[in-house]
Amino acid sequence: MASLATGQRLKSAVCTTEIMVISAPEGDLELTCGGAPMGTEVTNDDGSVNPSFANGTTIGKRYVTEDGTLELLCVKPGDGSLAVNGTELKIKESKKLPKTD
Repeated sequence: MASLATGQRLKSAVCTTEIMVISAPEGDLELTCGGAPMGTEVTNDDGSVNPSFANGTTIGKRYVTEDGTLELLCVKPGDGSLAVNGTELKIKESKKLPKTD
């Protein structure tokens, strides 16, 4: 468990995914990618992506929790999917722009 800070960059230990924290709630969270904890350094532990968390990440997409308190930006894609405390994060939906005529 670790506390996340806005602007912090984290790397996956089991794939090439790298993210940046856009916003985070107070307190400790267990942030994982591919089922393994994320960190500031690549550990290269030669682990494999957990099949339950193998949906992948897409560069430029924002990933959020259901309540929207945590928002992450994918800066490097990978095979693992992001999760917090065991719950997979969803891609943030884009807002519709107003029509201009």
